[in-house]
Amino acid sequence: MKSKNNKKVIGITLGDPCGIGPEVIAKAFKNSCSCIVKEHFLIIGDLKVYSQYNKKHYPNVSFLDIPQTFSKDLKIGKQSLEGAKASLEYLKTAVILLKEKRIHALATGPVCKETIQKIEHSFIGHTEFLANAFHIKKFGMLFVSDKIRTIVVTRHIPLKKVAEELNQTKIIDAIELTHQALKKFYRIKKPKLAVCGVNPHAGEGGRIGTEEISIIIPAIEKAKKKGITVLGPFAADTLFSPHVGNDYDAVVSMYHDQGLIAAKILAFSGLVNMTVGLPFVRTSPAHGTAFNIAGQNKADASSMLQSILLASALA
Repeated sequence: MKSKNNKKVIGITLGDPCGIGPEVIAKAFKNSCSCIVKEHFLIIGDLKVYSQYNKKHYPNVSFLDIPQTFSKDLKIGKQSLEGAKASLEYLKTAVILLKEKRIHALATGPVCKETIQKIEHSFIGHTEFLANAFHIKKFGMLFVSDKIRTIVVTRHIPLKKVAEELNQTKIIDAIELTHQALKKFYRIKKPKLAVCGVNPHAGEGGRIGTEEISIIIPAIEKAKKKGITVLGPFAADTLFSPHVGNDYDAVVSMYHDQGLIAAKILAFSGLVNMTVGLPFVRTSPAHGTAFNIAGQNKADASSMLQSILLASALA
């Protein structure tokens, strides 16, 4: 299915109805309609929830209403099993639409992973859920903005497990996925990548950890043999400084906070999480449900808007 003007359709899941997802999606259209009027969008969620934030109709926006029977106890700003169940239904519907090619890209509103796991124990996050749904084994989280691009080798795992989870295959996969994405989506002919060490000062030659010597350097050398321009490992505290990081098209981070703290400091409002390796474009804002401000008209829609714009541009 395509829109009436034969353009591709961008799906947008509402996220947890009790979080800021509905609010930032509504604001993205309400406050920035001129930016996204050229595309066609299908919002997937509960229309009653969305209408609390935006009742206006746009010619380029459709709504797939998936009504939920919420109890009177359900409150905006409070995590709940009902909200988690609803967000999971929106996501599962999006998967069906993607497989049927009724939507061609997906921007996802934030969900509460902790609560969804009480319903579906195997749920780790959007990234893993979508990869599993499409039987993809090699995928990653690439965070992009006009100031930084960084992929994380390990994702949502405890910090104490990072070193034991690292291996050459995972690092090479992250390097290759980033290299391919920069060439395909950003039209960079010869991407130049930098790789972080995992230890302070990139291990100082083995004095502060040996992972750089035994795992990271061999992975970089193997990636170079595949024709990829990649350098490192570098100390992360230096690499993410603007005068160094600007020399590279993207940075490969070893763990979640190593890359994300820097990325969010440099470009929080415009940062987008882009899943690489899927057979379609998927983006999301680089923030969570923010229950503490949900329903108070305090949420900044910038990251959600950039997610929608990026999905549109790349689709």
